[in-house]
Amino acid sequence: MQLLISIKPCRRRTLMMDMMNYDHGGWWMGRMWFFPLLFWILVIAGVVFIVSWLRDRGQGQQESSLDILKKRYTSGEIDRDTFEQMKKDIRGDKP
Repeated sequence: MQLLISIKPCRRRTLMMDMMNYDHGGWWMGRMWFFPLLFWILVIAGVVFIVSWLRDRGQGQQESSLDILKKRYTSGEIDRDTFEQMKKDIRGDKP
């Protein structure tokens, strides 16, 4: 304590702040913007991921028209000639 009293008042205050670690900002203060930015990027990415996942999950897997035609043929709903004609129409083959 004797050392602090013998130093000029202005310098004593700075020395006390250094000793009590009040000047801890230094290089860190210039980088404080990184964590809020990272937080908001992760929040936005999470929202986009959840929305796209919900949208894709709600649609389900759609059957192609050829798959539907094959099911109709195997169930006996249409005959072979009708199946072949419709298959050509779906594929876009010219008669």
